[in-house]
Amino acid sequence: MSLETSKIDNDALDEFSGSLRGSLLRPDDEGYDEARAVWNAMIDERPAFIVRCAGVADVISAVTFAKEHDLPISVKGGGHNIAGRAVEDDALMMDLSPMKSVRVDPDAKTARVEPGVVLNELDHETQAFGLATPVGYNSTTGIAGLTLGGGWGWLSRKHGLTVDNLISADVVTADGELVHASEDENEDLFWGIRGGSGNFGIVTSFEFQLHEVGPTVLSGPIVHPFDDAKTVLEGYRKFAADAPNDATVWCVIRHAPPLPFIPEEWHGRKVVILATFYAGDMEEGEEVLQPIRDVGDPIADAVGPHPYTGWQQAFDGLAPAGNRNYWKSHNFDEMTDGMIETFIEYGKTIPTPETEIAIPHLGGAMNEKPVDATAYPHRNFEFTMVLHTQWTDPEQDEECIAWTREMHEAMAPHATGGVYANFVPEEDGDQQAAYGENYDRLVEVKNKWDPENLFQLNHNVEPTE
Repeated sequence: MSLETSKIDNDALDEFSGSLRGSLLRPDDEGYDEARAVWNAMIDERPAFIVRCAGVADVISAVTFAKEHDLPISVKGGGHNIAGRAVEDDALMMDLSPMKSVRVDPDAKTARVEPGVVLNELDHETQAFGLATPVGYNSTTGIAGLTLGGGWGWLSRKHGLTVDNLISADVVTADGELVHASEDENEDLFWGIRGGSGNFGIVTSFEFQLHEVGPTVLSGPIVHPFDDAKTVLEGYRKFAADAPNDATVWCVIRHAPPLPFIPEEWHGRKVVILATFYAGDMEEGEEVLQPIRDVGDPIADAVGPHPYTGWQQAFDGLAPAGNRNYWKSHNFDEMTDGMIETFIEYGKTIPTPETEIAIPHLGGAMNEKPVDATAYPHRNFEFTMVLHTQWTDPEQDEECIAWTREMHEAMAPHATGGVYANFVPEEDGDQQAAYGENYDRLVEVKNKWDPENLFQLNHNVEPTE
């Protein structure tokens, strides 16, 4: 425990604990280690205290207590942030995971969602009415962190980013006040939380626009030998050039996982996977996806009708909690021959069986809004690259991080210069690349809503001194 936290007397802690509907965990309490754990096993921080918030009142109390005792604040929703900013040594950690409410209005096609909800929980509730909103592609991700960073996934080419579908939010500010933010109320704050990370307050409720999706969709992976990577990537590029917004295909280079639809003799061997998804009519989708299914000579083709909720969870097992993770991303406005060559070059040297080079085709509706429509600025790219470097042995840390950084640097000449804030692995850095042309405006919002930088354990925008 730090000097600052050791000065907080037990009476003050007991009074604070007694004011909560949730619970206060100290380092020696049962459940402390479980509550401080996050998805990336490289993160091992020990907060001074953990407040497991049951509702808005607990969030307000925790913010007030932290300010009174000069404690840094970290905020945990789903705990998926790659840099591990949900937890910090000697901070007051606000664990929002008990706040799990999802209230769907099927007539208005909206959902009111608390910040402890993860994506499969949101999908479970909305799909009961054949509805969904664009979210990420790992269903154990928290809705809060995903949204605050922008949020994209299988529905984004058709329906835009997660933040493009945010109607309003309730936010606890640095003053410990609850405010409502929307296009009509506290517009600057609403603009800032749509891609500006957790810089401006703690969101206690998100209101999303929903769309008719599923419950059955045309989707599935097509698996090719890595030796055919050039043919597959060129075919992927050609398909993407004319694909309608209903169609989304992602290309992934990795070792074949032991999935039942992949022949056993290919398990553990390097492959190229085309993950396909169609958001519209199933028969139309069959016709639209046929050209990508005709590329090369695949090992396996599992494209077919699948439950939307199942497809959303299909790849969770490839990125389990407890692996060590270091990620990097780039955005590209086209896929060049040089990019294809570099993908293949680094595909040959992937450092671990868990690591993958993911190349999603995005764009579509994501690019239809102006750069300054939301704090999230990246409205100018068609492809992204996400280096999902994963491993389990701490002795491989140096090797895996070095490979990721080297490939990221090798791809930089082809890239737009923008990166996805949710995929920045370092605690600091890349703010300009993540927030782009909107950075200065974010500073103005920060100056108004958090001038003392109380909320700094995030992809931080520093206020003007």
